Amino acid sequence: MLTLSLETLVSVVGGELLSGSDSAMVNGVATDSRHVEPGVVFIAFEGDRVDGHEYLLDAVSLGARALIVTRPAEEIADGLARARERDVAVVRVDDALGAVQALAAYHRGRLFCPVVAVTGSTGKTTTKDFITSVLSVRSRVVATYGNQNNELGVPLTILRAGADTDVLVVEMAMRGEGQIARLCEIAGPTAGIVTNVGTSHIELLGNQEAIASAKGELVEATPASGAIFLNADDAFSSVLARRASARVVRYGVENAAEISARDLTVNPEGCASFTLVSEEGSRDVQLAIPGRHNVYNALAAAAVGLHLDVGLDDVIEGLESAQAGEMRMQAFQSASGVFVINDAYNANPTSMRAAIETLAEMQATGSRIAVLGDMAELGSLTELAHFRIGEEVARLPLDALLTIGKRARRIADGARAEGMDDDHIHPFDSVDGAAAYLATLVLPGDVVLVKASRVMGLERIIEGIVSPGV
Repeated sequence: MLTLSLETLVSVVGGELLSGSDSAMVNGVATDSRHVEPGVVFIAFEGDRVDGHEYLLDAVSLGARALIVTRPAEEIADGLARARERDVAVVRVDDALGAVQALAAYHRGRLFCPVVAVTGSTGKTTTKDFITSVLSVRSRVVATYGNQNNELGVPLTILRAGADTDVLVVEMAMRGEGQIARLCEIAGPTAGIVTNVGTSHIELLGNQEAIASAKGELVEATPASGAIFLNADDAFSSVLARRASARVVRYGVENAAEISARDLTVNPEGCASFTLVSEEGSRDVQLAIPGRHNVYNALAAAAVGLHLDVGLDDVIEGLESAQAGEMRMQAFQSASGVFVINDAYNANPTSMRAAIETLAEMQATGSRIAVLGDMAELGSLTELAHFRIGEEVARLPLDALLTIGKRARRIADGARAEGMDDDHIHPFDSVDGAAAYLATLVLPGDVVLVKASRVMGLERIIEGIVSPGV
C-alpha cells in the first residue's frame, strides 16, 4: 500500500497544495468515494457520467487524509471548506490519471518483489488467475482485480502492493500502439507473458502483425535479468522471441517447449487433465476450469511458478485449485437442472471457437445449446469472422444455436450455409427476445454456453436460466 508524506506526494504528482499540512502522511489511494478508508488520498476523476468532485464531502467524512482535485478552488468551495475544517490536505493537479500513474511509478520504485506482467489477445485474465493461484500456495501475492488492466487499473494494482508483498501480478490490456510500453514504464516488469497474438482489436491496429508489435512492447520492456514466457504453439512466438533481451521460456502442447502437456484428455464436465512435463519433473494435473484451451493458460502459470522457484508439487496444487473469474468459463448447474457455461465477459474469434469446442466436448443428457452474441473490434474481419464461427458451430455436435445482435446474424448465416438445420438456428436482435425464447427451449440436462463481447450484456441470459421469469 502506498505510504508517503504530503510533501512527497505533492512533489511526485507535480501538484499545488491548496490546503492542509505537507507533513501529514497518507496511506493508500481511492478513486471511488465508496471505497475511502481513514488515511487514504482520494483522487477525484471527472468522468463521462460521474464527477468525483461531487463526492469530496463524502470522502472527507469517511476519513480521507488528502484530496487530489483537478478543478480550481472556486469550483470546489464546499469541499475545500470542509477539508480545511477537518485539516484534510487538498492538492490540485492538471491531470488526475497522470497523478495516479506518477504515484504508481514512484511506489513501484520502492518495491523489491518480482513483478509479473501478462498480456495477450486471449486468455490473459485466466492466465493471471492461474499464476496467482500457483504463487499463492506459498507466497503473498497482489494481483489485478477484475478488469483493472488498463492505464488506470494497472497503477491502482501497483498501489495495492506493499512491503509484505512477495509477488505482484499485473494484467495488461491494450487498444493501440505504445499503450503496453507506457504500462511497462510504470510497472517495471521483471517477467512477462504473451499468451498469444490473435485478431482482437484488429479494428484499431489493422492486422495481426501490428497486434504482435504492440504485444511485443512487453517483451522489449522486460530486462535481460528477467524472463519472457511465450506460447510455443502460437505463430508469432518466434517473432516475439527475437525482440527479447531476457531469457525466453516456451510452453505448449504441440511444438517443442520447456514446459509441455502430454496425454491431454477432457472429462465429461469439459475440464482437461494432462501430464505436465518440465525439467523439474513430470506430474499429472486435473484442472477445475472447463476448456481444453485452458491447458495453455495453466502451462504458462506453471512456467512462471517454476521460474520463481515454486516447487513442482506446489505448482500442481495451485493449478488444480484455480477457479474461473466472473463470467469467464464459469460452469454451474441451475436449480432447474440446466448446466451453464457463463463466458459472457468478452469474445473474439479465438476465444469464441475455444468456447464452442468446449461445449461440444461436454457430456449432456439433453441438448447442447450455444447462445452467441456480437464480437466487437474486428474491423474488416467482422463479417467473415462471424460467418466462420457459424460454420464451426455446424460442424460440431451442437443441437441449437441462438444468435444475438446484428453482427451475430452472420454466425447464423454461416451455420446455415454449412448445413445446420434451419429449425435449430434462432437469430435475435435483442437479449430480451433471446432470453424469452431460451426459457421455452431449455430442459433439465441441457448444457447452455453463453458467449459474446462484453458490450452485449449477455449476463441477462444467465439470469433468465438461474431465475426463470427475471
